[in-house]
Amino acid sequence: MAIAIPAIVDVPAIIPDAVLDIRYATANNFLSRPVYPFAAAYLRLPTAEKLAAAAESLRARGYRLVIYDAYRPMAAQRQLWAAKPDPAFVADPARGSYHNRAAAVDVALADKDGRALVMPSDFDDFSEKARLSYEGGSAPARRRRDELCQAMEAAGLRSFEQEWWHYRDPAGAAWPLLDFDFELFRR
Repeated sequence: MAIAIPAIVDVPAIIPDAVLDIRYATANNFLSRPVYPFAAAYLRLPTAEKLAAAAESLRARGYRLVIYDAYRPMAAQRQLWAAKPDPAFVADPARGSYHNRAAAVDVALADKDGRALVMPSDFDDFSEKARLSYEGGSAPARRRRDELCQAMEAAGLRSFEQEWWHYRDPAGAAWPLLDFDFELFRR
């Protein structure tokens, strides 16, 4: 019996100027070790199309998207949960997340030359600085966070109050959890 693989796309194939900073492929994450075998950003086609619309809007404002994470296999989700079993920041693998459905993306902004811009916090910051409603930090960082949110939501993606960088495709709620290795999608 063949395994049905949903239409998954490589994000840089449809957003060529996206800056990949896939933190879980490095030790620069809250686990301090790689979780993924290589840096890649995969999403279901409808979610990737929404992200591409947001990228186009942001490009017109002089920004490029930085991608921290996208599709996350369930095996990786279990590793994250084991290290931080806090449902405010990490989805319980018993229920899964939009990332496990290839329907969520973690993003930030870079300038037109691809240099990362200061945001209210770093990725995977578990403090109040990560909240969309955080009023501290610099005014330019908050403005960029708000511009990112506006573009993502205008494209049909939804924000998450706990993490300014996390956006999900509402359609993903109906999609099954996936646990395919990255190698399956690599071309």
